[in-house]
Amino acid sequence: MAQVTAALVKQLREMTDSPMMECKKALVEADGDIDKAVDILRTMGIAKAVKRAGRDTNEGTIAAYVSEDGKLGALLELTCETDFVGTNPKFTGFALDLAKIVAENDPADVEALKACPMGESTVDAELTEMIHVIGENMKVARFQRVVAEDGALGSYVHLGGKLADIVTFKLGKAETAANEQFKTFAHDVAMQVAAVAPVSARRDDVPADVIEHELSIYKAQAAESGKPEAIQEKMAQGRLEKYFKESVLTEQEFVKDGSLTIGQLAKNVSKDVDDTIEVMSFVRYNFGDAE
Repeated sequence: MAQVTAALVKQLREMTDSPMMECKKALVEADGDIDKAVDILRTMGIAKAVKRAGRDTNEGTIAAYVSEDGKLGALLELTCETDFVGTNPKFTGFALDLAKIVAENDPADVEALKACPMGESTVDAELTEMIHVIGENMKVARFQRVVAEDGALGSYVHLGGKLADIVTFKLGKAETAANEQFKTFAHDVAMQVAAVAPVSARRDDVPADVIEHELSIYKAQAAESGKPEAIQEKMAQGRLEKYFKESVLTEQEFVKDGSLTIGQLAKNVSKDVDDTIEVMSFVRYNFGDAE
């Protein structure tokens, strides 16, 4: 049997907001496996939400770039040593320049990005110069390029660059990308992604293993009720449906107007601009989560 340490109990308690003794019991039952312990607490109805365990990270920023026509975009995380530098306009501006280079050049990885041209030099040379001028070590932690082939992109940056996302929309008409009402809608949806952290944009895009895992928890919860199996199944499916409404972007309540879901909002805006607008996908970066 794995040893259940005080540190492990503390970590589980911070992740689930559950009582210390219940955390210890769950860890003992799970033989020290913290993921299994989380599931045990959820099955018991003790843990209603799971927080990500905190990670020690460097300072820095996330830049979100979207081209003028809304077709190309990129998120890029650039790290440094201190918060003072991480919020410096020279540093954040450099991060945005790098994100633009990612969007326009489509590098395969960080090394390929370093080889890309930047001004009269290369990204690698300019990064080295920034390190020399500012006096702190810096590195590109990660990036992702986003393309809207038959639509447009919307972006949102929050918490001074600690959280950012880009959302992809499918449009029936190319000219809709320049429509101010669409731009406001795209910004609002991107803000929703930042605020509520959905699992996916659409129900069909929720990973099968995630659905299976959630359903197993709900079935275990339903079994605790002692009701007939047919009723247990309905209870589990009902909780899964609630999960979709809370976790799928298009089914979530709009943070600015709880009477609408994001999907309903998209239909309303589509009608207003005389086009068909669909929310397709998103990329969301939380600073420090790079592997």
